[in-house]
Amino acid sequence: MINRKKKKIKNKKRSYRFSLRMKWSIGTGIGVLLIFAIFAALLYQSFSNILLRQEKQYVTDAIAVVSGRLSREDDELTTKRVGPLLSSDFNSVGDREERPFNLYSDSLFVTLSRKNIGVSVYNLSGKRLFASRRVPIRFEQTGASEKTQEVKGTNIYVRRSPIYTKREHRLLGYIQVTNRLVEYDATRNKLLLIFLVFGITAVLISSLLGYILSLWLLRPIDDINKTIDRINGAEDGDPVANIRVPAMRQNDELSNLGTLFNDMLDQMQRYIEQQQQFVEDVSHELRTPVAIIQGHLELLNRWGKDDPEVLAESIAASLQEINRMKSLVQEMLDLSRAEQVEIHFGKEITDVREVALQVFNNFKMIKPDFVFVLDDDLNEHTDVQMYRNHLEQVLIILMDNAVKYSLGRKEIHLSVAKNARYVDIAVQDFGEGISQKNIERVFNRFYRVDKARSRDKGGNGLGLSIAQRLIEGYHGKLTVESVLKQGSVFRISLPLVQTDFEEKDSTNQSELEKS
Repeated sequence: MINRKKKKIKNKKRSYRFSLRMKWSIGTGIGVLLIFAIFAALLYQSFSNILLRQEKQYVTDAIAVVSGRLSREDDELTTKRVGPLLSSDFNSVGDREERPFNLYSDSLFVTLSRKNIGVSVYNLSGKRLFASRRVPIRFEQTGASEKTQEVKGTNIYVRRSPIYTKREHRLLGYIQVTNRLVEYDATRNKLLLIFLVFGITAVLISSLLGYILSLWLLRPIDDINKTIDRINGAEDGDPVANIRVPAMRQNDELSNLGTLFNDMLDQMQRYIEQQQQFVEDVSHELRTPVAIIQGHLELLNRWGKDDPEVLAESIAASLQEINRMKSLVQEMLDLSRAEQVEIHFGKEITDVREVALQVFNNFKMIKPDFVFVLDDDLNEHTDVQMYRNHLEQVLIILMDNAVKYSLGRKEIHLSVAKNARYVDIAVQDFGEGISQKNIERVFNRFYRVDKARSRDKGGNGLGLSIAQRLIEGYHGKLTVESVLKQGSVFRISLPLVQTDFEEKDSTNQSELEKS
């Protein structure tokens, strides 16, 4: 009940969290918005400057055209003189029909006819002499000036300039040109609206595409989450050994993460199975010696303690079983460590020839009734990536088994050799051998070909299992060849540690073979 409540709380929290794909899509949208905003601001400012320069150029052209007409006068400007000069083009259009005339080629007409341009001419005392349009801008009698001011919500660009005679450069009056920036403001507003619409559209599309892309890219994480939820949601007793992250084909870092997660689950499953196997094996193997000791103790408790012969026999049998349990537990611990050699001893380097000679000489000393033959083809320092004690332990197991199961011919052969990539070690005896029926199971835990004889020889059936686990932990192989009543040969193959020169030479040789 408590576990279900915890799962509900966990799921509730998970449903309210801010998901990574939402962060991705929002971040993408914000990024696109910032980039677009910078681009739009620069573009908007550029277009605004271009439009404003164009509007100012209209005013400059108007001043130049009007000043050019009026500067021909020699005396101060008056209404009588200014009016005909600036309005004659409008009134005399009909008089020009007899000769070829293009209305739009007259610069003054074009200037004064612009929709938002207003031209006003003033005399030296500031009195208005001419106005093409009524403009609510008060004239200020100053020199050349320009400014922009807002009148009733409309921006108006105002420029004033004095008018001088062409000959004597004498002041005749003043000209004021105004330009109502209506079209300029309207164009800017339209441009701003366009950028705003495009910006919102770009943000929405980029966010949607970012969300869709995150769904595809983050699918491995979803698969890993679902796998973890399935493992966490499994009830007690439900099988979880086959729950894995589905295979992925993106071939990227997240797919690699899924593969690593599966490898981690496989490794954890192996550890769980090893632990279960360890407990099952120990409980199974310890049951017999515990029962034997219990039987002797019960016998002594009932009446055997009063009989010296029974007492001595029970004590001796109990001590024998205790020693066997001690040996069994030690071998089980060795087997458990052997299955984790990659974790603890992955970088150890050992000289094979030195260890083989040491084990060979030790057995010659402790077994003087046997003939030991060494076939050494190495004749030099030969390194493998293996912990020295483990290699020595494997050789001792194989040599000890060869001694135990030798019959009439007490002769043991030990050979060491190597090729380009591996070093080979072989231990051969001429004993009772192993049948083909049993040879496939000889490396199983607690397996004995002849259980009665194995117990007499002091074996628990774990030695070869320990040896195989140790060799495989260092990426090697342990195999056996045997003929019943003729003997057995156990072969070890371990990868050599290559130097940089050997690796380059091996690479060059491979390239030559390919070519």
